Amino acid sequence: MVKDYSLYLRVGDRVYHKYFKRWGLGIVVEERRSELPGGFCYVRINFQDGKLRVFDNNFKSGSCCYYAGIEKIDDRRYKIERREERQTRDVRPLRKALLKGKE
Repeated sequence: MVKDYSLYLRVGDRVYHKYFKRWGLGIVVEERRSELPGGFCYVRINFQDGKLRVFDNNFKSGSCCYYAGIEKIDDRRYKIERREERQTRDVRPLRKALLKGKE
């Protein structure tokens, strides 16, 4: 099998559309790749508005879903930011209690 495409989305990725925010968040529910050189590569995304939409998933293609406005929600970065936020929130009351004890 010759691979002449590079994938942008995978099953389970959470996404949103930059231009059609009314669609809500979406989850990639299906990914298909052609085994023929130059074949089509697409994903199906289920959005919160209840509609299933199909997009080109070949990053090398000019009609890739990325260029059409589909953006991934980076769960790892979001989780790290939330964890850091929680850690700073948890330290503040402890710091205040320690400072009160020294006075």
